[in-house]
Amino acid sequence: MNRGYFADISEMKQHGGKIAAANKIIIPAMAAVKFPGLEVNFTDGTALKLPITSNGNDVDACKSSVPKATLLCLSFRASSQAMVDSWSVPFGEAFNNSEKVQIYEVSFIDSWLLSRNPIKWLLLRVMRKSKPDGRMAMLQRQIVYSFGDHYYFRKEIKILNLLTGYIFLLDSFGRIRWQGFGLAKQEELSSLLSCTSLLLEEK
Repeated sequence: MNRGYFADISEMKQHGGKIAAANKIIIPAMAAVKFPGLEVNFTDGTALKLPITSNGNDVDACKSSVPKATLLCLSFRASSQAMVDSWSVPFGEAFNNSEKVQIYEVSFIDSWLLSRNPIKWLLLRVMRKSKPDGRMAMLQRQIVYSFGDHYYFRKEIKILNLLTGYIFLLDSFGRIRWQGFGLAKQEELSSLLSCTSLLLEEK
């Protein structure tokens, strides 16, 4: 978990961020593991706990606002943004008319200095000017930021290489039902879209 930057670079040269193939089929609910709770901030400073679930304790809004499918795109370094875009953009286009699907792009900022107030709030203000607030449109990508040490979070979902992008499809209970890595391939996108459609049909 504490390996260095050069180990990540070496691994990226071998597979370009595709540390594993994406799931071809949906993970059965009984076998799915829960995505760990994650505190994030919108650029206006509003805090949110992901994932938004129907388990009562984890959701502030009424259950009708809980998404049946959530695409969580994780980026630990700016270099992985293109990888995240390769998944989130076509996903958003495919489910643009669905009220039961949400997309969150989470950028992790693990610097101790940048996580301190007021530098954290200044950074969020800068981000707000450079990127539109994703909460305006129904399925526009919602850009959020997570500050602090993420060692135990990464350990729980087995994230080693910080240079690649990680994509998770979650159900309404916050369980991981599908996972992808790196740049999206067409067959992997097809798998993601079909698994999302299955989630939307689940009772």
